[in-house]
Amino acid sequence: MTQVWVVLGVLALTGALGLLYRWRNGKVRAAVPIEQLPEEIRTVLAAAPAITLVQLSTTFCAPCRHTKVLLGDVVRQEPRLHHVELDVTERPELAERLKIMRTPTTLVVDARERELFRISGLPKRDELLNALRPLLD
Repeated sequence: MTQVWVVLGVLALTGALGLLYRWRNGKVRAAVPIEQLPEEIRTVLAAAPAITLVQLSTTFCAPCRHTKVLLGDVVRQEPRLHHVELDVTERPELAERLKIMRTPTTLVVDARERELFRISGLPKRDELLNALRPLLD
């Protein structure tokens, strides 16, 4: 009987963690405080318009490809936005400096090199547009 309870407990814990993961995936989150953005990102921002969507990806990341398509579509609809994808596969120190725990992660950065907010995972289009709207007004 004890084994049945252990199995049920493990299943319940796994289910709860799965729900938590799905709930957090693609949510707009507050910016992570960083002293100064790394040079790779500051270089990208030099020629960018008001707001840049910096997508941090890895080579074999399937959600990264979907994120690239989604962000590209959002940028085509709004000319004041710019989208850049940086591959952190060979640059783990960049991911560490930016406190990136998973890919894709999208940083929303303004022209003054300030991170406004970030999204871990595949962004939810409506949530992203709602978060960007006040920045573009």
